[in-house]
Amino acid sequence: MADTRLFQSRYRLLDLIGRGGMGEVWRARDEALGRQVAVKCLKPMGPQHDQDFTRILRERFRREARVAAALQHRGVTVVHDFGESDGVLYLVMELLEGRNLSQLLEDNRQHPLPVEDVVDIADQVADALGYTHQQGIVHRDLKPANIMRLDDGAVKICDFGIARLGHDIGFSSRLTGTGIAMGTPHYMSPEQISGGEVDHRSDLYSLGCVLYEIATGVPPFDMEDAWAVLVGHRDTVPEPPRARRAELPRFLDRVVLDLLAKTPGERPADAGDLRQRIALGRSGEQPAVVGGPPAPPVGRIVAGAGAARLPSWTRDMTPGHRALGSEPPAGTAAADHATVLTVAWTVATGSALTGAFPRAGTGRPTPSPELLATLANRHSAGVDLGRLGHWEEAGEVHRSVATEREHALGPDHPDTLASRYEVGLTLSRTGRAEDALREFGRVADGRERALGPDHPETLAARQETAYVLGRLGRHFEAHQVYAAVLASRERSTGPDHPDTLRCRHNLAFNLSRLGRVEDSYRMAREVADSRARVLGAEHPDTLVTLYEVAYTLGRLGRWTEALQTYLDVAEARERVLGADHPDTLSARYEVGIGLGRLGRTAEALELYRALAEDRARVSGPSHPETLRARHGLGVNLGRTARWEEALAESREVCAIRSRTLGPDHPDTLVSRRETAVGLGWLGRWADALTEYRAVAEARERVLGPDHPDTLAGRNDEAHCLEQLGRGTEAVDLYRRVADLRRRRGTPPR
Repeated sequence: MADTRLFQSRYRLLDLIGRGGMGEVWRARDEALGRQVAVKCLKPMGPQHDQDFTRILRERFRREARVAAALQHRGVTVVHDFGESDGVLYLVMELLEGRNLSQLLEDNRQHPLPVEDVVDIADQVADALGYTHQQGIVHRDLKPANIMRLDDGAVKICDFGIARLGHDIGFSSRLTGTGIAMGTPHYMSPEQISGGEVDHRSDLYSLGCVLYEIATGVPPFDMEDAWAVLVGHRDTVPEPPRARRAELPRFLDRVVLDLLAKTPGERPADAGDLRQRIALGRSGEQPAVVGGPPAPPVGRIVAGAGAARLPSWTRDMTPGHRALGSEPPAGTAAADHATVLTVAWTVATGSALTGAFPRAGTGRPTPSPELLATLANRHSAGVDLGRLGHWEEAGEVHRSVATEREHALGPDHPDTLASRYEVGLTLSRTGRAEDALREFGRVADGRERALGPDHPETLAARQETAYVLGRLGRHFEAHQVYAAVLASRERSTGPDHPDTLRCRHNLAFNLSRLGRVEDSYRMAREVADSRARVLGAEHPDTLVTLYEVAYTLGRLGRWTEALQTYLDVAEARERVLGADHPDTLSARYEVGIGLGRLGRTAEALELYRALAEDRARVSGPSHPETLRARHGLGVNLGRTARWEEALAESREVCAIRSRTLGPDHPDTLVSRRETAVGLGWLGRWADALTEYRAVAEARERVLGPDHPDTLAGRNDEAHCLEQLGRGTEAVDLYRRVADLRRRRGTPPR
């Protein structure tokens, strides 16, 4: 990004002051007000990234902006402005002069900070948290790198990038449906780790971790292995800070240990309670001890805690960063996004602690922890390759890991099945649907044996099986699997759980492919209403289902309603995801279809012209979606009788598609047919015949002689022969087409 770049003709970037996996922070000058500010930029996500992951990043950034801009407190970084410029999301904040706690520890060679500074920081952070918690906002990623000590001694909390409004927190501790948990392992609360409900007391636990580190020089669970850190938070009582640093006052030792209580009810009630304890300690009085059972001996496992499974998303969590080295220096290569989010996402669900080794009686030697760690790292690397779109390479990694895990752990071990699941995903993404189907079936059967038929991991594999069956055109079988999974999900998690609603959405989609359009419409409408109630009217999942509602309305011929629904989806996506988000642009394309169906050709023409320009700017002139928009433009030029322009457009799109997709690709052939249509309308029937015949022959090679698209192409060819006065040939061809349709059982078009 050039340092002369101006956002909104106002913010001039001067120099880079921070970089992470999600983007960069620049010192900038506000040209309008003549002041220096910090501009946080979310780096553009190109087409090589998984669209779901990109959507999550954009959604997260926008939520950060809206939440952060509403906060007005001396202990919280002030947000001045936010927006989007040329696909780059940016946040304009006050420029802070100082060092974050991570940098202070690093400057101090990892020695703890002075006691008076620790107490003062604790008091100021508690004051700021008290304010944000009263606004219904939980930070959820409090760590040394997110707390700034300014040059004048003031303390500010930064980066409410994963804050959640209070009414969302009770429903889920994660971004719904993504499998990405927010937080950094060294500072995560036990309830965050266990996937339970998270409230303001989770921030207090994280603050306890931060205070422990700046008071002793190390975090409470100082281990390099992320899994060990998570288990420590969940199960192990930390060593008292005074055992590491005897000069710490007793009240601070007690306050930190209270903050690190395993259950929220044993911690201070809120940030105000915490401040009162600090004030009493400063005055020499002893703060009251939190109620609850006496603490077990230091370093011992909390009784019964190990029985609870760590959630599946923790299995591939990277350690993240302790205070030391938590921010890469400016000018170094940006970290992978997993460094910031700390979790390498995988659709596959993972093993519990109790499942990390073979069950007794298998006769299989216990694998070494080093081997298990190596395989886990390779599995995570495979997931990252898939997320970047390198599905072939990802498949090779997962197949290798699956083979070794099966040898070390057994075929039905959760980790082996997790690798097999990922193998299925790579096969599905590389077009090997039959192979993917076999792999998912194997995983589903194994999980059913090991975990039970109603276990979420078993159901996830069954649902992928149904999806692949649909890809293979086996919609009736897909329907049966979806229906069985839905019944199980409703029994185990209830009708409004996000996983249940996702399954109902898929079932509605499949019903339309079975020709049961009325049933599909009714179910999609119900799912959209439920998702709006549970997730919010403008949640991306709600809008995906509304998109399906619009599609079924179009199939039912109710184009006025379909158009309005597509418009609603497009407008909501623009507000939530941004004008240039692929999902927003897709909805705009469907708006154009609706306009065309309703005879509003002039409006459709202008829409596709603008959409083609936007697609080219966002994705490039040769991107399939750019060409799809240009195809729509050409069709509507023809509908307005501008056939010379339509012909030129279709020829250019056809040439690019042939070059990038191949001459026999379905999209290329659609463009070639559109070229033939234009030639026919211009009276150039001999040229049109050449194009129609080439399309029919290509479809016959690829699809077979009796495929509906091949037969439609032959019908076009016969019509062209008729126009050229070659009636006998035309009649013969019409008869051949009719005979093939009778044999196939396909109704004439």
